[in-house]
Amino acid sequence: MSNTSHATAHEEAHTGPIKTPKQLLMAVLYSFVVPIFVIIGLVYFVTSDNKPLAGSTDLEQSVIARIQKVGSVEIRDANREMKTGQQVFAAQCSACHTAGVVGAPKFGDAAAWGPRNKTGFESLLNSALKGKNAMGPQGGGDFDDFEIARAVVYIANAGGAKFAEPVKAAPVK
Repeated sequence: MSNTSHATAHEEAHTGPIKTPKQLLMAVLYSFVVPIFVIIGLVYFVTSDNKPLAGSTDLEQSVIARIQKVGSVEIRDANREMKTGQQVFAAQCSACHTAGVVGAPKFGDAAAWGPRNKTGFESLLNSALKGKNAMGPQGGGDFDDFEIARAVVYIANAGGAKFAEPVKAAPVK
């Protein structure tokens, strides 16, 4: 038979990383105390930003902002000077059409604008006003639809089209 005693066999069967009471105490300490400090640190990190309470900076303005109606009406000067196609292009269209961002045809690239110009001015204007692919709708934005039409003519003509400059209709009296 074996020369090992029952106690030695029992110790060999139950071995693990913790062998002394001091190691057990340290394991318990680290498994409970360290996560608490981690949670406290996370809470401090999340709440450390100085955030004023809602309405504490300007009560009147915050109340007005919370109870305002969903829609609003903006009244513009109908007699203001209309922007040229070049001015609208510089302000609205140049960001994408100068660099060709997200597949936008580049300004002055006749090869890219040729097939689009063949669809006609109305089709190009419709795409500009309602949006197409990654281009958002321009109608109802900072510029009047007439100004957008001028920009469409400016861009298309730079790409080889021969569209006439749109003429603003006279107001009906």
